[in-house]
Amino acid sequence: MLDDAPKIQRRDWTRPDPAHVAALADAPTGFVVDALGGSGALEHRVKPAIAGQSRFCGVALTCDCGPADNLALCAALESVKPGDVLVAAAAGHTGCAVTGDLVLGMARNSGAVGFVTDGCVRDLPGLRAVGLPAFSVGVTPNSPARNGPGTVGFPVVVAGVHVASGDVVVADDDGVVVVPRERLAEVVARLPAIRAAEADMDRRVREGLRIPPFLAAKG
Repeated sequence: MLDDAPKIQRRDWTRPDPAHVAALADAPTGFVVDALGGSGALEHRVKPAIAGQSRFCGVALTCDCGPADNLALCAALESVKPGDVLVAAAAGHTGCAVTGDLVLGMARNSGAVGFVTDGCVRDLPGLRAVGLPAFSVGVTPNSPARNGPGTVGFPVVVAGVHVASGDVVVADDDGVVVVPRERLAEVVARLPAIRAAEADMDRRVREGLRIPPFLAAKG
């Protein structure tokens, strides 16, 4: 499978503090975006391939496949550690799939917790059985080549967002958010206040609140 590995450039990278990753494990993506200052989510077209398989939080392992190729993704399997999220840049190409159930099954076997691409996936029945949440911009049965070149571990741009290996990727039904590794401590520190404010507003709405407090304050 990796006979063409010399066509792949690899780069070492630093993993984040596991405590910071754990602190984001149950955070809704909306809360994470708020902690980032209102942005950080991949564009809206990136959605779960399988309904009900959307939630994950893990460490980004990036690969740049380019259009209509997945050699870099296959090569990235050698670097997967438990808790990783494979992030495959496909240059937004939707003419064929980047991967299907077999490659993602191998990723799951190595401990990956999620997969994200700006391309397409295939083999939905198999993906459902594999159970690894996979986010993509679409589904097509067309298959990719495996020619390279490509990279593993280098920064990529996926669906409008810069992603570096070592960033933290959080996903749920709303979408995918990338937290840069250098901002992890900041985001984790902001989350308790965001959770408390959201809980307070939820309570007030349930109790009958009709106008946002910031509008009432203007009066």
